[in-house]
Amino acid sequence: MDLDFIAEFHPCSDETGSLPPCAPLAVPFVPMQQNNPKMYPPHQALCNGTLFPGLNLPFRMKKEPRTMAEGAACELQALLFVLTELGLYLDTHQQDREAFQLFQRYAKLAEEGKRRYEAAYGPLTQASAANFQEYIWLSDPWPWEYCQEGGRK
Repeated sequence: MDLDFIAEFHPCSDETGSLPPCAPLAVPFVPMQQNNPKMYPPHQALCNGTLFPGLNLPFRMKKEPRTMAEGAACELQALLFVLTELGLYLDTHQQDREAFQLFQRYAKLAEEGKRRYEAAYGPLTQASAANFQEYIWLSDPWPWEYCQEGGRK
C-alpha cells in the first residue's frame, strides 16, 4: 500500500499501531545525577515512583503523586522500593559513601520489617515459608484478607 495514501487518510495519531510516515523522531533525555542528591522519604518516594526529586519527571503532566494506603505491607513496600532505588543509584555512583551507608541502614530496616510482617501475617514468599515450623504457604489468611486494623475480614 502507498504510504502517501495512508498518511492522507490517516493523519498521525497513536491509534495506528505502527509508526506513521509523519511521526517525528524523539530525543530521549535523562537528567545527570550528582553525588549526594536530595531524597524523598520512603512513602513519598514510592508514591512518586522515584527516590530522587531531581529525577521526578511526571508522566503526561501528572503533577500530584498518588496517596498510599497505610499499614505494614505498604511500609515494607516503601522500604524495599527505596532500597532498590539506592542500589540503582550506587551502580553509577559507587564512591558515594553517604548513599552506601543509607543503603546499609535501609537494608537492615527492610530485613527487620520483613521479619515483623511475616511474624504477624505469614510468609511473603514461598521460600520464606521454610522459616516456619510447618509449611503454611497456602494457609489462610492472605495479606489482602486482613482489615486495616490488622484483623481478618
